[in-house]
Amino acid sequence: MAKAKAIYRCTACGHQVSKWVGRCPECGEWGSIEEGAPAVAAAGAVSVAPRSPARRITDVDAGVATATPIGISEFDRVLGRGIVPGSVVLLAGEPGVGKSTLLLETVKHWAAAGRTALYVTGEESAGQVRLRAERTDAVHENIFLASETDLGTVLGHVDEVRPSLLIVDSVQTLVASGVDGVTGGVTQIRAVTTALVSLAKTSGVAIVLVGHVTKDGNVAGPRSLEHLVDVVLSFEGDRHSSLRMVRGIKNRFGPSDEVGCFEQRSDGIHQVSDPSGIFVHEHPEDVAGSVALVAMDGRRAMVGQIQALLNNSEMTSPRRAVSGLDPARVAMMLAVTEKRIGVKTGKQEVYASTVGGMKVTEPAADLAIFLAIVSSAREKPVPSTTVAIGEVGLAGEIRRVSSTARRVAEAKRLGFRHAIIPAGTDEEMPTGIRVTKVASLDEAVSALGSPRRRLRPVDAPF
Repeated sequence: MAKAKAIYRCTACGHQVSKWVGRCPECGEWGSIEEGAPAVAAAGAVSVAPRSPARRITDVDAGVATATPIGISEFDRVLGRGIVPGSVVLLAGEPGVGKSTLLLETVKHWAAAGRTALYVTGEESAGQVRLRAERTDAVHENIFLASETDLGTVLGHVDEVRPSLLIVDSVQTLVASGVDGVTGGVTQIRAVTTALVSLAKTSGVAIVLVGHVTKDGNVAGPRSLEHLVDVVLSFEGDRHSSLRMVRGIKNRFGPSDEVGCFEQRSDGIHQVSDPSGIFVHEHPEDVAGSVALVAMDGRRAMVGQIQALLNNSEMTSPRRAVSGLDPARVAMMLAVTEKRIGVKTGKQEVYASTVGGMKVTEPAADLAIFLAIVSSAREKPVPSTTVAIGEVGLAGEIRRVSSTARRVAEAKRLGFRHAIIPAGTDEEMPTGIRVTKVASLDEAVSALGSPRRRLRPVDAPF
């Protein structure tokens, strides 16, 4: 009888190769190829009597999958009105972004509603978690702590405590006994996640798993990890900003493009119901080169501010610096501005940025970038009550963008009185705000003031 052939699998991505190599050909990781169990030929499928008969979909009770609100409106918004019993949520983020702090805030609100929560940590001791809970005022008698790395012991804690919410921080630290592979490897992560998903489906306990991310920002471990769970959330934030965002990537119970906003403080993490105020800086008077816009982050409209500064330079290649915007789109707007409007920027330093650390890469910011450049070049302020929305083409046309009505409604809510939008927009605009539809760059500039002739001097008014 022929001997079964051994297989070699990458512990980082799960890719299989026929023989050992020093570097994985799929993910490029060095020293990650390990020999696995010999491949076994699959046997023919045999019919087995089901444990429970199939039911008509009309006979299935939908109430068992009703979401339970956590008590944090921004978190509930991303989850889809709350967390569903028996579901598994994967929360991934970079180290130090505040994942554990957010989950401590979650179990605090969960326990305050009279429900039991079990917090299992494999990276810290129970005393360290208690100290952080005291600092963030997250101490409650309905919260149970356990510092474990063995999966079997964790399941034993669940049987004793019988919580309705289980937090595992993190899934890469748990080890399933009897399963080959190193801690945090592909085989271990898959086995641990499969066992926890089975626990959630059979017992009805909601489980939140904390996941690590790679240097590329992806969830560490096999891609099948994201397929096994019901909800995948990404916790994002900049070390130089206190703003944190929970972004939905996958959600079987709600929209997968929702965004929740939080602010990291010394006493914990707090939700931000109105993040637009963070991205808009109020000046005592109108300033040249500053234009407001409304960007869509998933399904959420957020008002921001784009600032541009142009300075004369004696250098052969003047500097171009961009922060918070797509440098390619800023370069395109500079070229379009010079070609279609006549504003010469070839011998000027150009600085363009957003306010408050906001990141905007969508084409709907083109019109605001263009107006900021023209405003700075001519030293003519754009009224602070005006917001610009639209994509700019290389021919100088203004193209329509998605969710224009929602953007204008958000601008109106924050007190803006004038919105400049593309002429091709066919959505019904909200009342109470003046809306000007423009089809070209000339019309966009004219909408800010009196009509002007083409190629007007730089020092001329709008």
